[in-house]
Amino acid sequence: MTDKSIAFIGLGNMGGPMAINLVKAGFRVQAFDLDASACDRVTEQGAHVADSARAAVEGAEIVISMLPASRHVEALYLGSDTAPGLFDGLPVGILVIDCSTIAPASAQKLAAAGKLHSLEVLDAPVSGGTAGAAAGTLTFMVGGENDALGRARTVLESMGKNIFHAGDAGAGQAAKLCNNMLLAILMIGTSEALNLGQSLGLDPTVLAGIMKVSSGGNWVLEKYNPVPGVMEGVPASRGYSGGFGTDLMLKDLGLALEAAIATRAPVPLGGLAESIYAAHSAAGKGGLDFSSVIGLLERRGS
Repeated sequence: MTDKSIAFIGLGNMGGPMAINLVKAGFRVQAFDLDASACDRVTEQGAHVADSARAAVEGAEIVISMLPASRHVEALYLGSDTAPGLFDGLPVGILVIDCSTIAPASAQKLAAAGKLHSLEVLDAPVSGGTAGAAAGTLTFMVGGENDALGRARTVLESMGKNIFHAGDAGAGQAAKLCNNMLLAILMIGTSEALNLGQSLGLDPTVLAGIMKVSSGGNWVLEKYNPVPGVMEGVPASRGYSGGFGTDLMLKDLGLALEAAIATRAPVPLGGLAESIYAAHSAAGKGGLDFSSVIGLLERRGS
């Protein structure tokens, strides 16, 4: 059992399993989430739940957050018109690790504000999905200073197996946006191929097996098949519940397109993917896992 205390803010589909893995690794975890049921799940695994985010960080050496969007992260640390942020009360030298997926500019803003308060701040978004979060096999894409990453490494290794230093503040977020844009494109393309195969009379399990070991092989086929019943343990086989929501993917694609516009980088497929996920969300599927996009492509009638 380590004597290091960690505050964990945000206990959703990703944050909850990550916090639990820290408990299993022997860290003292003080957690907080607005969702009482999320708090109950980590309490059952040995975490201590605080009444507020400010209470959770009391006595902590490291603060980790996993929140939905830039505005939530900025409000938590920098404050709002109605409440001060955590940076105003954290002791000098605390290490802050934000694992949310936010705009690179927001991550840079956070790091700059942290420096003014003599705090070390890392942006460390993750890849690997809910299965990776539960198994402790996430990939961390880290932006920030080397010394801060050195302090964070043992903690990150308790939640993931791949840790990449992408560069300075905001670089982790930049890498995550590139990754998720590609993932969205892969999911749509793989869904198209599987749907076409079914329309031609192919068994989707057989077709997926063929493509996995052929030139069309990709992560979606290996880990996250979108066709119900083909792969156990993925959202497609439980009504597209849990996992990574369509609206979250749409948010990430929006951030990627904003970055592309700012840098004048052409992303035609990324733009098309954003339009497809926007249509899927508008059809009332925003709360379903992003692999449910295959439903937009299914053959209607004969």
